[in-house]
Amino acid sequence: MSVNKVILLGNVGRDPEVRYLDTGVAVATFPLATSDRAYTLANGTQVPERTEWHNLVLWRGLAETAEKYVHKGDKLYVEGKIRTRSYDDQTGAKCYVTEIFVDNMEMLSARSAAPGTTPQAGISGQTAAPVQSTHSQAAPAQNNPTDDLPF
Repeated sequence: MSVNKVILLGNVGRDPEVRYLDTGVAVATFPLATSDRAYTLANGTQVPERTEWHNLVLWRGLAETAEKYVHKGDKLYVEGKIRTRSYDDQTGAKCYVTEIFVDNMEMLSARSAAPGTTPQAGISGQTAAPVQSTHSQAAPAQNNPTDDLPF
């Protein structure tokens, strides 16, 4: 048995680049930055902040959602798989690229939507479900003795 799962929480480095294959399938790519904070060791040694850049690849519905709603600087939570591929550059040298193929994405930045659109959070796979409205009416309180419990 094996597991290939990545969880990242970081900031988008640039607006997604989206292209459409001949079959109409959308593919989005963009970098995501994650950072380890700077700190000082007990002996006084300063360890600087370290930023790691991750190349994200999103397909189909996730790519279309990223095209509409994801922008440079946004905070994202993503889950996916690590994939490494290689190619030969112009000089014939072998180059390796490590990418995160995103399966699930949560948009964490507070952003007002364009008029007539509904922002979608918690998108996974190929389909996107609309976000539940937070303005729904609360159910009337019922006389239930467990409602007085502090937990």
